[in-house]
Amino acid sequence: MTSTTHSRPPGPGGPGPDKLAFTVPSGRRRVTPVRFGREFRRDKLLPQLLRKAVLDDEGQQCVQVRLGAKDAANPAARALLDTEAGTAVHLNQVLGDTEYAALFPRLIGYELDTAEPFLLYDPPRGTAVSRIHVMGAADQEIFTRDLMQALCVLQGQGLVPRGISPGTVLWDGARVQLWGLESMTRIGRPRRPWGRSPYCPPEQRGGEGLTDPRDAVWSAAQVLYRLATGRPGPADRPPPDLGEHRKLDQTLRDAFAPEAAGRPTPAQVLDLVAPGAARRVRLAVPPDETRPHHEAFEEALRLKRQAPAGTRAEQTDGGVLCPYCLETIQLDLSKLFVTDSRMQYKSLDVGGINNPVRRADVMRGAVQRCTADPEFPAHHIPVPYLTYGRPLTVAMVGQSSTGKSHLLTQMIAAITDGGLEPYGLKWQSVNPEQHARFVRDRVQPLRGGKVLDHTAALGMDDFARFVESLLITDARGQVRPVAFFDLGGEDLVRTDAALRFLLGVDALVFVVDPALALPLPQLDHARQRWGVEVNRDGDLAFGTVLDRLPKNGGYLDVPAAMVLGKADLLRFQPPVDRWLTRPPSAAPDPALTREESRDVYGLLRRHAGQAWLRPFDAIRRCTLHIASATGGQEDQGRYPAGAGPRRVLEPLLSLFAMHGLIEVPGGADALALGEAPALEAVPWSGDEEFVGPEGAEEPEEAEGGEVR
Repeated sequence: MTSTTHSRPPGPGGPGPDKLAFTVPSGRRRVTPVRFGREFRRDKLLPQLLRKAVLDDEGQQCVQVRLGAKDAANPAARALLDTEAGTAVHLNQVLGDTEYAALFPRLIGYELDTAEPFLLYDPPRGTAVSRIHVMGAADQEIFTRDLMQALCVLQGQGLVPRGISPGTVLWDGARVQLWGLESMTRIGRPRRPWGRSPYCPPEQRGGEGLTDPRDAVWSAAQVLYRLATGRPGPADRPPPDLGEHRKLDQTLRDAFAPEAAGRPTPAQVLDLVAPGAARRVRLAVPPDETRPHHEAFEEALRLKRQAPAGTRAEQTDGGVLCPYCLETIQLDLSKLFVTDSRMQYKSLDVGGINNPVRRADVMRGAVQRCTADPEFPAHHIPVPYLTYGRPLTVAMVGQSSTGKSHLLTQMIAAITDGGLEPYGLKWQSVNPEQHARFVRDRVQPLRGGKVLDHTAALGMDDFARFVESLLITDARGQVRPVAFFDLGGEDLVRTDAALRFLLGVDALVFVVDPALALPLPQLDHARQRWGVEVNRDGDLAFGTVLDRLPKNGGYLDVPAAMVLGKADLLRFQPPVDRWLTRPPSAAPDPALTREESRDVYGLLRRHAGQAWLRPFDAIRRCTLHIASATGGQEDQGRYPAGAGPRRVLEPLLSLFAMHGLIEVPGGADALALGEAPALEAVPWSGDEEFVGPEGAEEPEEAEGGEVR
């Protein structure tokens, strides 16, 4: 999604206002003239810039929080703004017009996938308390009540601020308003170093343990101590003069405990200030519209578990199945070739190479011409593919606009970066030259922010080719070649012999484009940009592949994963927001995989319809996933901060587990069919892939009580 700002031609009164395009919290787009005021930085250690703005079509006053071009090129800075936007959107959705909405800034709109991303808020209400020297006792009581109410609301959403400071809390003489939403994290996430002394608790500044709602109680107590005394407190213990401030001492003495376990919760502090108030901090729970779809998922799994398991035809002994012509092929030293500097094949004779080390190295880069089917076009197989037993072939399925190429590229990049090591897997390239070319032509440009070209369509005499192939070694030391195929959607609707290889594919990845599947308003702008419409009939490529595969019993028995790709387009939409920011599990977890599958199934069934779920309905073992290959959308042909993948390995890990390369509690079928107990709903969380400021001084103040 792109935001363009440009000035109107000068008129008699001088230059006209800029045009500003952004998304409002409901997901709709808005374009309006805008006039900006003087820009300043709220905190010298944070990247956000602030300036007043007036939206001229309504004369609406607001404040813009944005990243300049230099900071916007930093993924960590973008992650901060993403977290702030996600928190603001979520609070807007759950608080609505309740009395608690005033405790937080009200979001007007946001634009994140652009060279200089920004948020728009209603003007701040009040003055940053960093500008208040001392607050009277009566005001302190109201201030404490409001601040603890805000923390109770956040805790109810599974959130906790990693730090509250005098620069992020506003006071208008009657009520508090809590800013600094970029510091939010999910309760129970690992702490990362963040914040300034003494306002962030010791364990948060050191990045120790898991986040706790009582982290914020320390921060609030430090802010209140400063308001009571005019000076900051100690960084790691209760203030020595706390007893001289009777009300503060009665309310917050335990809040200064060095460890979170020794502090009261926000609700306990709130009840000390306003007895019974904590019980009243309740938000209306909307009807659970996902329940019937989740129940349909559970029923579908029950039917799959009851169905007899099918069996796939195994290749014969004495060779491996050629992934192209599906004939058995054996290593034949008389049919070896290597490529020359012009990428032309030339014969290779290894008979004269007596050194076994050199011979093995030469053969690793060689290919063998397959002549098992003389009617099939000429094709070549990497030699290592023929020497390690049965290969595993993985095919990406979907229309050419779904982002398959970006997803596959990021999968391979994550593997080569060591992403499989936590699961006991190691990798090696099958053909070093081919792998180096893949990295040079695809991985490096994508990481640098370049949008990859669509998969080239095959000619009528062509057939599917490897995109990349790797040797995967499992925890038992067994090596298995894994080959990846990526076809354009135009090719997947063909039915000629060129797609015969689908009959022997071992695993399928069906990529769902949300812009084509989900008629949600926040996707309208993307559809308009790309010139596409919602397709209620599902992806035609899905149907072609499913119809081409041999069925054994009631279900297809080839393991599969469905991926809701480009999930960054929906990063503030439940349940995408819950999963996209979730860090990888330390080990395969059938319960979590099943929960994610249930959530994606429910989202697709509710908004897209059953046609988009045909792979899940047709395949016995099929998991569903949320992923983003780039972390955001391109702006003027590039990804402004490079491509930041999220959860791209999870679908592949699921397929590897179903093929036995990764051991899973309950066996290989547990991920897709296991009867693990349902998990509680995973609360919303912000992104954790960044480290915030540490050891900073108090924020620099601005004139006029601006937020700092």
